[in-house]
Amino acid sequence: MAKYRNQLPQLGDRIFLTDGGLETTLIFHEGIALPHFAAFDLLKDANGRQTLHDYYSRYATIARSKRVGFIFESATWRASPDWAAKLGMSEAQLADLNRASIDMLLPLRHAFETKASPMVISGCIGPRGDGYKADAMMTAAEAEAYHGFQARIFAGSEADMVTAITMTYAEEAIGVARAAAGMPVAISFTLETDGRLPSGQPLGDAIEAVDAATGNAPAYYMINCAHPSHFAGALAGNERWLTRLKGLRANASKRSHAELDAAPDLDAGNPVELGQDYAALRARLGRRLTVLGGCCGTDHRHAEAIAMSCVPELAQAS
Repeated sequence: MAKYRNQLPQLGDRIFLTDGGLETTLIFHEGIALPHFAAFDLLKDANGRQTLHDYYSRYATIARSKRVGFIFESATWRASPDWAAKLGMSEAQLADLNRASIDMLLPLRHAFETKASPMVISGCIGPRGDGYKADAMMTAAEAEAYHGFQARIFAGSEADMVTAITMTYAEEAIGVARAAAGMPVAISFTLETDGRLPSGQPLGDAIEAVDAATGNAPAYYMINCAHPSHFAGALAGNERWLTRLKGLRANASKRSHAELDAAPDLDAGNPVELGQDYAALRARLGRRLTVLGGCCGTDHRHAEAIAMSCVPELAQAS
């Protein structure tokens, strides 16, 4: 039985860190080629698994040292059938690697978790298409059928939850929420510089659409792969949907998706400034904003800065 599947500890007011930009860290800092941005390919051999082990350990160490929770997000953002086909993998290989992505996190949790730092294991589901564009859009039923492959594997594993990351339109998010097979599911939308989804839909409308179509199935919602300056204005009101927002995994860079896509370099931004941006959003939205991590361009330095700015006792001491 998964340890926290029936009661996710991050639903309270305790802060939980996540990791940062896994793929950008591996490519730009570790010098590892990732065809199609597919980090799950590293699970195929011992060297790749050690690289992922070391990556997660850096973040879990920060969380334990800061006495906050941590969410291990599996390296499976690209581990769905269409992307596996592009890598020449069979469906059986893909299933094995999805299972391996959770199995490798269990000893890490055992090694790092403490009473002050509970650690949740999440099965990561990414978009079927490009994470920066709402292209080749599916119906909710098509998305449920497609993402059901990964969701069923995670449901049969020791994962505590499923997290859909970088959703670009509401129908795909609805499909993932329905496919989650009774597991807790978090939905993370990505936003453009105007604070809207790549589909053009306002964030609040997307959250309300998913809730309406699924009976409020998601445990919570998040924003990822956008800089806080892109979406802070969209969070300025007092609408009810804002109470459903619980997590941030922002980019380090203020560049747009189009600019990031074309950039040959890594823009790591300013970790201290990003941490301050997170603290400002928590001050505005309240203590319910508890799941804090990074996306493209972020690494362990950003996680450290986020903790230092957002954990009250650390912020007061600095």
